[in-house]
Amino acid sequence: MDDLLNVALPKGRLGEKVYAMFEAAGYECPSIKEPGRKLIFENPAAGVRYFWVKPSDVAIYVERGAADIGVAGKDILLEYEPDLYELHDLDVGKCRMAVAAKKDFRDNPARTLRVATKFTNIALKYYHSVGRDIDIIHLNGSIELAPILGLSDVIVDIVETGATLKENDLTVVEEIVPISARLIANKAAYRFKTAAIEGLVGKMREMRQNHD
Repeated sequence: MDDLLNVALPKGRLGEKVYAMFEAAGYECPSIKEPGRKLIFENPAAGVRYFWVKPSDVAIYVERGAADIGVAGKDILLEYEPDLYELHDLDVGKCRMAVAAKKDFRDNPARTLRVATKFTNIALKYYHSVGRDIDIIHLNGSIELAPILGLSDVIVDIVETGATLKENDLTVVEEIVPISARLIANKAAYRFKTAAIEGLVGKMREMRQNHD
């Protein structure tokens, strides 16, 4: 295990926002901003090595030790329940997990509720907690189509602005949980690199307090 902190960043807008936070905290790596298709960037002077990963894969890289720390949405952590440490809420990438349905939807508790979602675990847990009988329909994309075409009664999905729902005549009927990006750590790496990881978390907390 080397001395650099291996950091898995989610590709895309969120990752760029998060990298800017790391940079501001003193963990800069200028080569990450150079155009090209490279996926791994390191700056031994700052003690970090970054790599870009598909957002839904960050937790896997961290859980299995390919990364010491990473940034993943709370939705991923709730859905897959990976065995890792959740260290800090970065307060970015904010949205919510919600139940949505057609505007005229009225729930009939006498019937099994048909729920379309790609977040099967979150949906099951939520409806179990409210004692509602459901039939899960697992979909991977365009979840909004399901109630429109009569495939499901409701959907469970991430809602950011609600614009997509509105455009498809759907509305939020229930909020399940707020979602944001979390700093996560591999359990073994945390043991071996406690000082480095805690140092980084401390700087992130400080930045958030100053920002607040």
